[in-house]
Amino acid sequence: MTSPITPAAREQAVDALFAAARIIPVITITDLDEALPLARRLVAEGMSVLEITLRSDVAIEAIARIAAEVPKAIVGAGTVLTPAQLDAVTRAGARFAIAPGATPAVYNMGDAASIPLLPGVATASELMLGLERGYTRFKLFPAVPAGGVGLLKAFAGPFAQARFCPTGGITEATAKDFLQLPNVMGVGGSWMLGASKS
Repeated sequence: MTSPITPAAREQAVDALFAAARIIPVITITDLDEALPLARRLVAEGMSVLEITLRSDVAIEAIARIAAEVPKAIVGAGTVLTPAQLDAVTRAGARFAIAPGATPAVYNMGDAASIPLLPGVATASELMLGLERGYTRFKLFPAVPAGGVGLLKAFAGPFAQARFCPTGGITEATAKDFLQLPNVMGVGGSWMLGASKS
């Protein structure tokens, strides 16, 4: 069995992801035949970090195919809710996992994981719990409904050690507003995919 990633290594791994690409396509694949062409197109366009959400029956197989056949892609899994899902995506070749929220069970599975897990937060209290659990990198979700740029600016003062990947409601036009914030590592979105894949 693979050893769990340490908190320091988890933070370094997440930072490396966003050093590779500050815009992460959030992808729901329903047709497995679309997985490789889409991944290759996004990588060619400079978006090498790909989040495949577990919102379809073919998601795990899509992760496996991209991991095996698109070597320049850094593929991870989104909408990871359970330890069984985290184990499955890790076995499929995912390099990271993202949860839309964070419960004690989510933190427990992140602590036991061999790949970095990015937990989701939307409030100061949720963020404080994550920091107590030794996490400093988070998904802000749903970013725009939760407060968007204003919320992230407010978080910067009391939570200076935290960094975020806001996702949810961000568009191509508004992404730059988030990316200018010092506590934002990168953003997740689906505007680059077309309606059929987002």
